[in-house]
Amino acid sequence: MPPRTRTLRAATVAAVLALGTSLLATAPGAGAAEPKPLAATDHCASQCADILPPGENGNATLVEILGNKAFGTHPAHSDDQLDRYNGLVAGHTGLTDQKLTDFFNDASFGVAADQVESVTKPREDVTITRDKKSGVPHIKGTTRYGTEFGAGFAAGQDRLWLMDLFRHIGRGQLTSFAGGALANQGLEQQFWPQAPYTEADLQAQVERIRTTEGARGEQAMADAQAYVDGINAYREKSKKGRYFPGEYVLTGKIDSITNIGEIQPFGLTDLISIASVVGGQFGGGGGGEVQAALSLLAAQQKYGVEEGTRVWESFRQRNDPEAVLTVHDGTSFPYAGKPDQARGTALPDAGSVTPEPLIYDRTGSASTNKKAPVDAPAALEPLQGMYDDGVIPEGSLPGSGDGAQKRGMSNALLVSGKATASGNPIAVMGPQTGYFAPQLMMLQELQGPGISARGVSFAGVGMYIQMGRGQDYAWSATSAAQDITDTYAVELCEPDGSAPTKDSTHYRVDGACTAMEKLERTNSWKPTVADSTAKGSYRMQVWRTDYGIVTHRATVGGKPVAYTSLRTTYRHEADSIIGFQLLNDPAYVTDAASFQQAASHIDYAFNWFYADSRTTAYYNSGMNPVRAAGVDAALPVKAEKAYEWKGYDPAANTTDYTPFAEHPHSSGQGYYISWNNRQAKDYSTAAFGFGAVHRGDLLDDRVSALVEEGGVTRASLTRAMEEAALTDLRGEQLLPELLKVLRSQPVTDPALNAVVQQLDSWRAGGAQRKETSPGSHTYTHADAVRIMDAWWPKLVEAEFRPGLGDGLWTALTASLATDESPAASHGPSGAHSGSAFQYGWWGFADKDLRQVLGQPVKGPLARTYCGGGDLSACRSALLSTLKEAAAVPAAEVYPGDDSCKAGEQWCTDAIVHRPLGGISQKSIHWQNRPTYQQVVEFPSHR
Repeated sequence: MPPRTRTLRAATVAAVLALGTSLLATAPGAGAAEPKPLAATDHCASQCADILPPGENGNATLVEILGNKAFGTHPAHSDDQLDRYNGLVAGHTGLTDQKLTDFFNDASFGVAADQVESVTKPREDVTITRDKKSGVPHIKGTTRYGTEFGAGFAAGQDRLWLMDLFRHIGRGQLTSFAGGALANQGLEQQFWPQAPYTEADLQAQVERIRTTEGARGEQAMADAQAYVDGINAYREKSKKGRYFPGEYVLTGKIDSITNIGEIQPFGLTDLISIASVVGGQFGGGGGGEVQAALSLLAAQQKYGVEEGTRVWESFRQRNDPEAVLTVHDGTSFPYAGKPDQARGTALPDAGSVTPEPLIYDRTGSASTNKKAPVDAPAALEPLQGMYDDGVIPEGSLPGSGDGAQKRGMSNALLVSGKATASGNPIAVMGPQTGYFAPQLMMLQELQGPGISARGVSFAGVGMYIQMGRGQDYAWSATSAAQDITDTYAVELCEPDGSAPTKDSTHYRVDGACTAMEKLERTNSWKPTVADSTAKGSYRMQVWRTDYGIVTHRATVGGKPVAYTSLRTTYRHEADSIIGFQLLNDPAYVTDAASFQQAASHIDYAFNWFYADSRTTAYYNSGMNPVRAAGVDAALPVKAEKAYEWKGYDPAANTTDYTPFAEHPHSSGQGYYISWNNRQAKDYSTAAFGFGAVHRGDLLDDRVSALVEEGGVTRASLTRAMEEAALTDLRGEQLLPELLKVLRSQPVTDPALNAVVQQLDSWRAGGAQRKETSPGSHTYTHADAVRIMDAWWPKLVEAEFRPGLGDGLWTALTASLATDESPAASHGPSGAHSGSAFQYGWWGFADKDLRQVLGQPVKGPLARTYCGGGDLSACRSALLSTLKEAAAVPAAEVYPGDDSCKAGEQWCTDAIVHRPLGGISQKSIHWQNRPTYQQVVEFPSHR
């Protein structure tokens, strides 16, 4: 293919020449052949659009990285979707259907002849055509093998370094691969214990798919092998041609002068490793039962067992009657509810819980974080230490970093044809997977025997489109996070019959004292140009049992136990490949019902959405275990036969699963929304925070109003999404109640009354965090936003802590953080991540304030906390904290970080595409919006 970089200044070229002219090599020229018309029929008639910032191209040679650092130049197609994505902030207010492609790509199949930028034929049976506007690969194969080989080759072209990173993250070998920076240590320590495998374990998963899933399984592994072959073909060509990603030089893998070194070949087990990272973080659900038990114990200690349990349950909100639902027609799907009489619950003795150690045998910088910069050639000095803070900055990936918790992502808005202007359904939907440069996903089109789709796939597992569109249908997903992970308390023992301790490494299985399996990973590193961290090493160690991986030690009733985490998808990281294969097969997916059947083959916990020209549909996927009667899924349970999952086989980690009909599903509902909210009535949540106020309300209120009005268009539904994306949940949903409390008596302090009026004006204006004009970097209601950001944590603590007491307050906030505003960098999303307002105490505050105001509340908190239930006292607490908040200067509310100076409000909120390689991107306006997004309306069907 032709060079994919913009012109560099002469100074950069001269500097690189000092290292040898080989560094200037770029990708080889493309063939001149024009692409043949695609045979697949496109029923979208130019009414399908998509976007994935910053750009398709995620690889950069060393010269391109140097140019980016020195002069801000970017490789072609590495940033050409960024401005369009950012432009919707200002552009959505005047949006029309005709203007959608100002902010989105045309997602039609194929490439018009006058829009062809390059054509590559890695084999005779496949062609990769890239378009001029975005450089997306349109892969057309005449054979199945060739199609998948082309997908792998294109993945190598666009994401080779990223795929290499993620296979090492999944294996727990990031520090050995990319350097010993503390963030790298933290990332592998976060991910590997969730999916620790031996190489034999990884290979066994490949063989299981091949041998137990019939013809579909055999085809899936053949497709995967072809995909890997394509990656390796590009890996070899780029190495020989010296146009491989420059990060391999900077991390010491390849010598810049001699080209000596190697990019290790990819294999099928690498795909399993990558899948464990992707699926575990975006498609997991449940866990956290030990922390839930600690907060329950704290409640019982304060109030007594009966009342404490009642109080705790009112905060747990497993099945809150006021929660926004995706299936909102009243259909019930009972799952993981609170049993009438719990059996087998294994609560720890007070003060006995200790986390399981992970790190042993630290040497060198593993204990000191010492830096020891290498002597770098002068031309590479601008890149020295670029990974000193980690190849992936701490907290950037969902579920990583200090205090991290798994978080759901993504949203979806679908309206049936009954409410649209055209009479055809409309969908605006996509996954919210963080912001990286390059993105974790890549856009592609696949056309070949049995495959016809365009959309995104996670890099490294892109054999099929995972979210996107087919010939006459589109689909997408949001993280569902229902409970597919349980915690067991295994009774410890000693093989010689002596008394066990909490440190014992044997446990009882059916009465026999059985040895735990030790899994280890030893990593070592040395300084490179990219990462100056001095030489060091350590060993990670986990214990595996028949009931999962040991996470904590404790005593229960005085007996030592180990708490283990058992996930249904463990040892099945890539089994979902069958579902994705079906979704890409136009012969299989022909309507809503066949789509739901395809989605049911996906094992991870996702909400799947579908739209064609006739209907919309929904299905909740996941390997939901059938639990023993009376087992409380929200708390640890004894590891005994009577309380195991039904039909559980520890050798293969298989069990009985709830059938298709018991998963929330629907077809033809007037509208669907999802923003990681609860799925349906009686489908219990796996975590705290799914109550009366949820960010899903921002969508539900707007879409329901559109549907009631009728005449919905792609533009109007996109506007509704974007309005929600710019709205502060607290300002829209909580501020009205807060103002009622404050104004229950006149606010006599003139200065404080002015503050109240500022907040009310912000609320009346839509409670948005939006700049006054494009590029102003100043919010329209900047002071009100600052006050709310300073006030919220203060008011929540003043509202609840006095009544809960320090112990229960601390325990509950450990289960659910109080705030996740865009500026709350301490939250589970981390700073500059876009996604906001998923986790927080908004639902608790909403119910409590309404209880104080004497308003009706369904599913109330067991007690009223603000002011001890007295309106006047509550008002005093809110006023005093508001006065404190108003006096906090912007420099304290927004203390600054590596991207922003102290006091820079807009910048603190702004989205930063975290560099996963050597290319960085500019910050863009905050939006609480999917990273990849589709806007679709099919006018016809096969």
